[in-house]
Amino acid sequence: MRKLIYLVAATLDGFIAASAGSDPSGTVFELEGDHASALLDEYPETIPFHVRPMIGMSDVEPRHFDTVLEGRASYEIGRSQGVSDAYPHLRHLVFSSTLDATPAESIELVTSDAIAHVRAVKAERGRDIWLCGGGSLAASLRTEIDEIHLKLHPVVLGTGVPLLAPPTTPEVDRFRLRSAQPFESGVSLMIYEHC
Repeated sequence: MRKLIYLVAATLDGFIAASAGSDPSGTVFELEGDHASALLDEYPETIPFHVRPMIGMSDVEPRHFDTVLEGRASYEIGRSQGVSDAYPHLRHLVFSSTLDATPAESIELVTSDAIAHVRAVKAERGRDIWLCGGGSLAASLRTEIDEIHLKLHPVVLGTGVPLLAPPTTPEVDRFRLRSAQPFESGVSLMIYEHC
């Protein structure tokens, strides 16, 4: 069965963005440093289509994922910058209870029962599934997350969008550290598996 992998950048205090609707790339999270090329090599499919030609990655094949999941707020970040589908090279699902449609016909809009939908996608043949954000969608899919690939940046925000939105019912999920790759930049790639 395919795995749902939450691959995301986070601060030391557990935030994935400074505020809802803000793009943390290049502001909260540094795009330069020895971690950048290593992460591009490992996860080339995570680079948005409009950036890929600029960095010579137009024809680079996916290594891990053929599907990407986004919550509405994460999707709206790209859309506000004029990008209606940042990942046309992947099957792209946007989860929202408020959107009626998306401007890109290639995007699958999921408006109800996210868990059932994700379980069905996981049961299909293919590569793993990338949960790219945000914290509310990740929290709602928490029981389905098989691995967390955390790009941990040496930054403390104090407030912002949490890695996982607080649950309505507190529960404990345990993960085991599979690997840790520190970089000279201070960023570490931490890979956790659900126990």
